[in-house]
Amino acid sequence: MQKTILNETHRQSGAKMVDFGGWDMPLHYGSQIEEHHAVRRDAGLFDVSHMCTIDLRGADAKAFLRRLLANDIDKLKTRGKAFYSVMLNDSGGVIDDLIVYFLDEERYRLVVNAGTASKDLQWMATCLLDWRMTAELTPRREGNAPLAMIAVQGPTARERVWQALPDCRNACAALKPFFAAEIGELFIATTGYTGEDGYEITLPAGRAVDLWRALVGAGVRPCGLGARDTLRLEAGMNLYGQDMDESVSPFDAGLAWTVDLKSPRDFVGKSALLNQPQRQQFLGLILLERGVLRAHQQVSTNTGVGEITSGTFSPTLQQSIALARLPLASAIGDIVQVTIRDKPLPARVVKPCFVRHGKALV
Repeated sequence: MQKTILNETHRQSGAKMVDFGGWDMPLHYGSQIEEHHAVRRDAGLFDVSHMCTIDLRGADAKAFLRRLLANDIDKLKTRGKAFYSVMLNDSGGVIDDLIVYFLDEERYRLVVNAGTASKDLQWMATCLLDWRMTAELTPRREGNAPLAMIAVQGPTARERVWQALPDCRNACAALKPFFAAEIGELFIATTGYTGEDGYEITLPAGRAVDLWRALVGAGVRPCGLGARDTLRLEAGMNLYGQDMDESVSPFDAGLAWTVDLKSPRDFVGKSALLNQPQRQQFLGLILLERGVLRAHQQVSTNTGVGEITSGTFSPTLQQSIALARLPLASAIGDIVQVTIRDKPLPARVVKPCFVRHGKALV
């Protein structure tokens, strides 16, 4: 299995390690529930170095992204501004979801999912070649000058980062959500995957262990993939491979907001999306009886059958929650039936965002 630069640090801290898409990653450090609550109430620390940072440079960098992505790169006009987008295939299915940072007209930074990185790079390289564009893609996870990524999330995350990196406070204190600042060798962004405030810090791999230890010394609790999953699901954030993939349209995955169809700009998958209307709604569920909602459980409604894509027990709400693809006629407030161990149990349909900034939204 592949390992991040922090692998030995996790093991020394007593982490339970698991295979996550070919990466040896920490599931938890003793209590997944306590790690979840630490992020909602204080600050938690995640090793996300398995994610792949890609630097894009060249005269055609902007033109390339304009054609490659469903979201419109022309929206990014301010240095450091970021957006979330899907990258589609010709059939309108989701190859990956990613974040793009604008650095200048010929320089962008992309962060793609760990398990899809090789596929993404091959797809991008093929598109560059086919479109005869001048730009260079440089993955920064391995090879020369590899980068690590550490996420610090929670209501006190910013203060804890400033304690560990006092020289960075002035440059990143005023960053609005979905912005980044380049501070020497550090790239500090106000993005995240938990529904809480905080930073994602990209830095040379050789500095990652020292920063991790400094953050722990500042009172930030190490957290594993288990808490990361329950946090992102509470926040209504999609997980690639569960909530969408190459067979799923962004419209059916609740990601229509990442697709720009207003401008005359053409992009990969646009024609397919225009010819394939939305077929399902992507909504949230709260189980009304005891049990746990899980992926692939069937959902029966008055207008047809749907399926759960992600489900878990919410530590914040103390109820089982899920994201699901349901018939188009489904509406917020509907009571549906979820089949759990051959038994139908009632669930309420809600907006697919359950908790943000420590507060219940349902």
